[in-house]
Amino acid sequence: MTDILTQARDYASYAHARINHKRKYTGQPYQAHLKSVVQILHQVTDDQNVLAAAWLHDTVEDTEATHHQIEEQFGKQVAALVYQLTDISRPGDGNRAYRKALDRAHLAQASNEAKTIKLADIIDNTRDICKHDEKFARVYVSEIGDLLDVLQGGDPGLLSQAQKTLEKCCNKLGVELTTGSMIHTDWEEHHEQIAFSQRRAMKIFGENFSAQDIAEPLRSFDRDSRPESLIKIFDQTLMGVFGIRDGGLVSGYVRRDDLVDDVGGVGDVARAFARGQVLAAKASLNDVVQVLTRYEFCFVSIMDGVAGVISRKDMEKPVVRMWLFGIVTMMEMNITKYIRTRLADSWQAHYSQSRLKKARVLQTERLRLGQQVDLLDCLQLTDKAKIMVASVEEIEQLGFTSKGEADKFARQLESLRNHLAHGQLIADSNWPQIVELSTRLEDVIKSIINDKSGNQDE
Repeated sequence: MTDILTQARDYASYAHARINHKRKYTGQPYQAHLKSVVQILHQVTDDQNVLAAAWLHDTVEDTEATHHQIEEQFGKQVAALVYQLTDISRPGDGNRAYRKALDRAHLAQASNEAKTIKLADIIDNTRDICKHDEKFARVYVSEIGDLLDVLQGGDPGLLSQAQKTLEKCCNKLGVELTTGSMIHTDWEEHHEQIAFSQRRAMKIFGENFSAQDIAEPLRSFDRDSRPESLIKIFDQTLMGVFGIRDGGLVSGYVRRDDLVDDVGGVGDVARAFARGQVLAAKASLNDVVQVLTRYEFCFVSIMDGVAGVISRKDMEKPVVRMWLFGIVTMMEMNITKYIRTRLADSWQAHYSQSRLKKARVLQTERLRLGQQVDLLDCLQLTDKAKIMVASVEEIEQLGFTSKGEADKFARQLESLRNHLAHGQLIADSNWPQIVELSTRLEDVIKSIINDKSGNQDE
């Protein structure tokens, strides 16, 4: 046995023994199953990385070992095989049938080498389960029948052996072997549901929170009104702006500072609406932010007449805070999804050990409280964003010109989220973050979720 195989055998044996992991029906040390899988593989390959991964294939799934630790000990190729062989479903994902669909979809994307290891694993498990547990075996053979259909790229000899082992078990149980009945249906349906939910959420945040939700009524006066009367009303109401009417329709506006005593009528100092300063009532809050970036006031038209006004102080309203907190949360969810999908546990290579230790403490506490979380769920938003940015070769794909720019955006994002969570004012101190988020939101989220249909109507 070569050094890497000896090391893999010893590592796996110790990891499983440390948690007293034994074979369910025989009570043997779990090493017995791993040894059988390796022996089956020896029939078709002498690839040392494949055989090492066979020893290790259940370590991450069943013991305290992580993918990052496997990579540190055995290199990227072995770690990649172990990742491909590790179930991705979690108890909170749904019932057994749905979880198995998730895991089938994961294996369908695996390399031929990983599929070959899985075939050896199936052969040994099928023999064991069929011999000792006929009741569960009836469920198991149906699941394995579906699983074999996604393992076609594995070694042909082991695929044939697995099929024969399964058929032999079915004959013993008196059941008919059916395969391919529901291979991807559950997963594909769920994937479509996720994509639909993401597009629907984007539509909600892009359209259902609109200018009319936060606009204040615009009080207006005829253009020949005397400035002194408006000054008095300004001072009494603390309003920042009034509309000016021509022929009954608001055609411009005045600010308090525009009015002086020697003006004949307020129409003489009225300001015309700038191009783009007036939005329809249904305009998105994104559009409102862009107007307020350039102008002190954003005006809102209803039925072709200007009837509302929005200033930056209106961005403190509950509707806006809810909108902002929602899109920040969506952003974090999609960053987490990107890391989990693309990096698995290899993200830990981009994270300091001191902060990793704190995340583990938080994970332990949340698990104690009954929350279904993994280590990634316990990271700060800024740290997740940094991990994502560090892993992307083409940063332009995320809508940034440099990693420094992306890091800055991540810090701004978390600052805004913290201000929102703690009820602090945001319109002044966080205005650059609000503008940045509003400007980048759609492109960044689309890049993360790789959803080309994000703009389609549902």
